[in-house]
Amino acid sequence: MVNIVLHEPEVPANTGNIGRTCVATGSVLHLIEPLGFKINDKMLKRAGLDYWDKLDVRRYLDFDDFLAKNPGAKIYMATTKARQTYTDVNYEDGCYIMFGKESAGIPEEILLAYRENAVRIPMLDAIRSLNLGNSVAIVLYEALRQQGFRELQLEGQLHHHEW
Repeated sequence: MVNIVLHEPEVPANTGNIGRTCVATGSVLHLIEPLGFKINDKMLKRAGLDYWDKLDVRRYLDFDDFLAKNPGAKIYMATTKARQTYTDVNYEDGCYIMFGKESAGIPEEILLAYRENAVRIPMLDAIRSLNLGNSVAIVLYEALRQQGFRELQLEGQLHHHEW
């Protein structure tokens, strides 16, 4: 299992999409306030479709509250500022992968405290960042791949034909 942490997310549709990804993978979604939307925002629910009620979502007043309620958490920081890529680390079962808000990322003060666990998604220099929902999916699925996709369905079935 992997925990996804969003530090002060601003765009409800991104958080909704990430919530849906968390439901599909059995991941827990942690939201660190302030949020740029209300948790009942229709864009949030729309992006999460009918999965939002199945989501294990936890909220925190700030990063210190998150740390207090998750003592000893192994946290990876996803940031465009990291020196190592997201494939350079081994994600442990139960680890936390944190992503920053869309407009500014994770505050540098927090990044400095976790510099050894900061990871980036490679991209061209001209691009500032990827969409938050895409970034979460990329890093989350690498962590799940490393863990052997435990508990996830690995084979699909056709509805009207046989493979």
